[in-house]
Amino acid sequence: MGKHGKKHKEALEKVDSDKSYPPNEAVSLAKQAADAKFDETVELHLRMGVDPRHADQQVRGVAMLPNGLGKAVRVLVFTQGEPEKIARDAGADYVGGDELVKKIEEGWLEFDVAIATPDMMPNIGKLGKVLGRRGLMPNPKSGTVAQTSDLPQVIADSRKGRVEFKLDKTAIIHLPVGKASFDDEKLLENIAAVVDAVVKARPSGAKGQFVKSISLTTSMGPGIKLDLAPTLSMTTA
Repeated sequence: MGKHGKKHKEALEKVDSDKSYPPNEAVSLAKQAADAKFDETVELHLRMGVDPRHADQQVRGVAMLPNGLGKAVRVLVFTQGEPEKIARDAGADYVGGDELVKKIEEGWLEFDVAIATPDMMPNIGKLGKVLGRRGLMPNPKSGTVAQTSDLPQVIADSRKGRVEFKLDKTAIIHLPVGKASFDDEKLLENIAAVVDAVVKARPSGAKGQFVKSISLTTSMGPGIKLDLAPTLSMTTA
């Protein structure tokens, strides 16, 4: 492992693992600690007060990050016939039907978002295990199964910073919220959008405290606990 610089060490010393920080201070600390040779991803981790074993306590949804993720998003659309031209004209990187299914079965996965028109769902069912593990399987609940008329908007949203979230087996939601090179304000706006989307996705079976804790980190940085009250009160307005 490479040596970290003085700035990184100073940031680590500033992070008190027992303290909860207001969002603006946490973002500042996370950026100070991000001194890797690449532009580190900033991540949000939310521990939820639900039981993932129960169907009525599942948490999943979509957050639209106003400032994107800081990377080019490669969009694939499963469709056939006339919608293929609509998808290409809307800027999809890869468009097709059974030929794309076969290509993915053979191990190709050079895309970040997969969208499908409803008629293609039976054809791509066999890809469930491959795409599902990577969070790439088109799903009506996440808005990635779209009618032909909706394709341009769904493709545009995917490029802007559309991120899906889903509760894992340990009742935690992990989400990217941007890059360490982003201005503090842009990261805070993205964090607000994520928190807002997660809170609105509260399932019917959730009882008591829905979000138990939230932490912020970068790809190589320390985990920083966020002060829950001011973080949950953030808005996207």
